[in-house]
Amino acid sequence: MMELNLSRVDYLQVGVTSPRTMKILPNKVGKDPQKIAVADNNGVLQVFGMKKREPIHLFKTLPSHKINCLELGGPVGQVKEKLFVASGADIKGFTRKGKQFLELPTNLAESIQSMHVQGVDLLFTGTYTCNHYQDLKDKNHFLSGDKINDVICLPLEKISHLTPVIACQDRLLRILDESELLYEVEVAGPPQTLCLYGNDGGDDGTDVLYGTSDGKIGLVSINRETPEHRWELPNEKRNGGVLCLDNFDITADGVKDLIVGRDDGLVEVYGYDEGDDPVLRYSHVCSESVTSVQGGIVASAGYDEIICSTYAGWIMGLTTEHLEKEMGSGSEVIIDAETQAKMINIKQELEELQGRVVKEREKYQHTAQNKNAISAVPHFSINDKFVLNREDASYTLSLEVQMAIDNVLLQSDVPIDLLDVDKNSAVVSYSSCDPDQGNFLLATYRCQANTTRLELKIRSIEGQYGTLQAYVTPRLQPKICQVKQYLIKPLSLHERSHLFEEDRPHNALKLTGQFSLAEMHSWVSFCLPDLPERTPAEDIVTFTFVSTFLNTQLQCIYQKGEAIFKSDNISTISILKDVLSKEATKKKIRLDITYDINEDSIAHTIRLLHPRLEYQLLLAKKVQLIDALKEVQVHENDIGSLAPEYRQILENADHLQEEYKRQPCHLERLYGMITDLFIDKFKFKGQNVKTKVPILLEVLDNYNVDTLIEFFNSQ
Repeated sequence: MMELNLSRVDYLQVGVTSPRTMKILPNKVGKDPQKIAVADNNGVLQVFGMKKREPIHLFKTLPSHKINCLELGGPVGQVKEKLFVASGADIKGFTRKGKQFLELPTNLAESIQSMHVQGVDLLFTGTYTCNHYQDLKDKNHFLSGDKINDVICLPLEKISHLTPVIACQDRLLRILDESELLYEVEVAGPPQTLCLYGNDGGDDGTDVLYGTSDGKIGLVSINRETPEHRWELPNEKRNGGVLCLDNFDITADGVKDLIVGRDDGLVEVYGYDEGDDPVLRYSHVCSESVTSVQGGIVASAGYDEIICSTYAGWIMGLTTEHLEKEMGSGSEVIIDAETQAKMINIKQELEELQGRVVKEREKYQHTAQNKNAISAVPHFSINDKFVLNREDASYTLSLEVQMAIDNVLLQSDVPIDLLDVDKNSAVVSYSSCDPDQGNFLLATYRCQANTTRLELKIRSIEGQYGTLQAYVTPRLQPKICQVKQYLIKPLSLHERSHLFEEDRPHNALKLTGQFSLAEMHSWVSFCLPDLPERTPAEDIVTFTFVSTFLNTQLQCIYQKGEAIFKSDNISTISILKDVLSKEATKKKIRLDITYDINEDSIAHTIRLLHPRLEYQLLLAKKVQLIDALKEVQVHENDIGSLAPEYRQILENADHLQEEYKRQPCHLERLYGMITDLFIDKFKFKGQNVKTKVPILLEVLDNYNVDTLIEFFNSQ
């Protein structure tokens, strides 16, 4: 396997950028340096090239409304060199030299979120709608059942009919035919971005790559009748969500590589040199979200590079050109005249900027002394994400600001656990808080200098719901803070699914009353994550969920005046009953509640818990033994006399302690779930068994799954 060495070089900084708003313009001939087009949230579209590693602008538009999308277009089968940008509900077209040839006000009542151009066909999406214009005339319209994140079309060079593919938040790719839904494809996570395999859809033009918000990547063949999942890359290292994809032969082996940009700043290159599945060949970590990646030749003729744009607007390259200067005799570095001139220019720019800062600071101080002066609050945007991770049943909260973060204060009115994050270098301190006053957590993260992105992990307790607030303070003068709020829902550890196993033992809850479909949908949305804000258009709505912690399932079927919930976990049914009753009472709506409890579901749920509980108990026992075993090792000066399992504990001591530290309160959480299961079982029978909980805890301390099930059955 060829070693891939790339050198980072920064080109320039623009305004804050949205995902997929940077493109490398194609060359009609040869391998001459290419031009870069980038659009930012200030509404500026600019095209520039590089000359002696300095950016030279071809054109730059005046600031306007935020640009959400940038796409390249052109006649089918020819070079795509026309620039299309979506700003608000309008679409504009520019030539590569900056001449505007199109201004199209669409009939969308909201901002355009994603766009795709193919020949005379233009597709663009709002939050839930996908529109198709042909020759600038409205042709088709599709209303999606959930939020749309991206849209793409299979290539007309290989597929004779237009086949749009939309990526939706409910883990589905929806394939369209005109304005009708052809079929749906369930993928590994909520797809955030789409890209044609090899930039042309592969041999048949049907292969589509997707990247998900929880960091997975997959390839699907979109055939006319049935889809085919080709491969999927799991996110075992728990890297950030995928924001952008591209295909480019950066390894120069004749096969296009897959380039991935993630929201935690990771840029990855995957090669296809070992079979069909991609293999990681290179990775580079930036300090902020990577919003766009493109492969091409930009700075120097003949040298391939990956161009990346970041959230804060940095445009940088990862180039194959060797940029390190050779060392001279002794410790001197040989610097050529070009580099010396560049260094002198940079020093002059720095001195000018420092002088301007001093003048502006004096001007501000003078103005502030005026009694009638009003201090303007500086505006800054926060790029935040609050996403559930299936692998460890936790939420990732990422906060990114265009300037350095000073500190972040977390406050929660519900009990939550903060988990360790390896990438997080901030210093955390906890403040004492009074749960009676609605404070269960007060934690302050003090960031190191030049930190623009902070990532946190939290785990909630199902059944306890409220609000998590993040107070973000950047390094700005005057001091200013922005507050972001995140709902902790009653069933927060459930995620959307599209499979419901009927053969499991289920408990059922049925609600009837004078409620509308919209009211029930708002109540269910209050309880569960990942549901569309808009009420579905169907008369009868069905949603399926799976618990990321227990792998139990939940099915919600509701219509006007009636709702049925099925789950193999009785605690899930109990939480829904309590919360929905409370929400209906607030609206003064009377509910008739009936339920059907399946006794077999208790043993079923305990057996689902068993592997995790057994593992955590074993891990806790091993960690407790480490100190004693280390003392034996010191006294005996030899571990050969120890039993093999004790030797293994000593050899893996650091790993075991790290894992135990990474999962605080995990065992207590499992104990709590079994206790809730015990209480909920008898609550539906009208019995209060809280006095028997200490006996249950004794059974758990001497854990055996059959003994535990027997205890539940014998009460």
